[in-house]
Amino acid sequence: MDYVGTNAIDTARLDAMVGRAIGDISAGYGGVMISLGDKLGLYKAMAGAGPLASREVAARAGCAERYVREWLGSQVAGGYVDYHAVSDTYELTPEQAMVLANEDSPVFIPNAWNVPASMWADEPKAIDAFRTGNGIPWGDHDGRLFCGVAAFYRNGYKASLVPQWLPALDGVVERLKASAIVADIGCGHGHSTVLMAQAFPNSKFRGFDSHGESVLEAKQVADRAGVAERTTFALARADNFPGTGYDLICFFDCLHDMGDPVAAAAWAAKAVAKDGTVMLVEPFANDSVGDNISPVARMYYAASTTICCAHAISEGGHHVLGAQAGEARLGDIFRKAGFSHFRRAFETPFNLVLEARL
Repeated sequence: MDYVGTNAIDTARLDAMVGRAIGDISAGYGGVMISLGDKLGLYKAMAGAGPLASREVAARAGCAERYVREWLGSQVAGGYVDYHAVSDTYELTPEQAMVLANEDSPVFIPNAWNVPASMWADEPKAIDAFRTGNGIPWGDHDGRLFCGVAAFYRNGYKASLVPQWLPALDGVVERLKASAIVADIGCGHGHSTVLMAQAFPNSKFRGFDSHGESVLEAKQVADRAGVAERTTFALARADNFPGTGYDLICFFDCLHDMGDPVAAAAWAAKAVAKDGTVMLVEPFANDSVGDNISPVARMYYAASTTICCAHAISEGGHHVLGAQAGEARLGDIFRKAGFSHFRRAFETPFNLVLEARL
């Protein structure tokens, strides 16, 4: 078969395309190495220690030196560890440690590799979904998805939710400091709920999620954080969670996963106090596909293909937004649900923070 046809091949463009593909394959291999380094404690063994020989890294981590030496080679090749040729030693710089060794860092990344690992594990389900048009419920995915998503978002929320996002909403911080009732819809493992509870001890927080295992984990997260007395977690959908008169209702990176986001927003309109606020946090996206060309957008579109859209379709797919919906489409959802005020309150390279009021 003639794949070239009558069109001449531009060798420079071909070389660039092959280079891009090899770079992506290399990154996939590198992700496995990062996950191993995290799970084996290799990065932590190197953090703050200065230059180390491979045998020293192995001894600190309790691993076999020959494996560690080869692993270190992969880290040097990928730019994740520095190599000192004169002394034949390896060093994890403070900046590298922020990304690879410090679990409390807002840019700690190793756990995020659980998400593509789960996507590979679920590939047969994705192939079937493409061919049949059927959905894949959130709870039917490989277990690494849940811990990967929770860990990836936890530190980002920790860095931004209380100091930046909530203050960007009109009058919300003042109400939280005084005494407010908050609903966290699609709370997952409860990290967002717990962060708010820790920051505002005079308020009460209720987390709701449709995934039972996540609800159980959220209760444990709250207990470990010492805020169990002011937080409750329950199994509920976004369009039937209990309670009314909420001062603040939050949707953290979940509305686009829902089969009927208009119904979810309409239920929030009934549940929120007349002078209350809905905070919608969604993956950052511009309104046009042509304006969403970046590594972050590529990552979000890929996850949306096999996870977000798949779950929305499993719920009936009345309005499958996807993870790159953009502000205009999200605003239209809330206007249809009865909200008269909708604005962008804050943004990061990863998130849009949107405010809705009746």
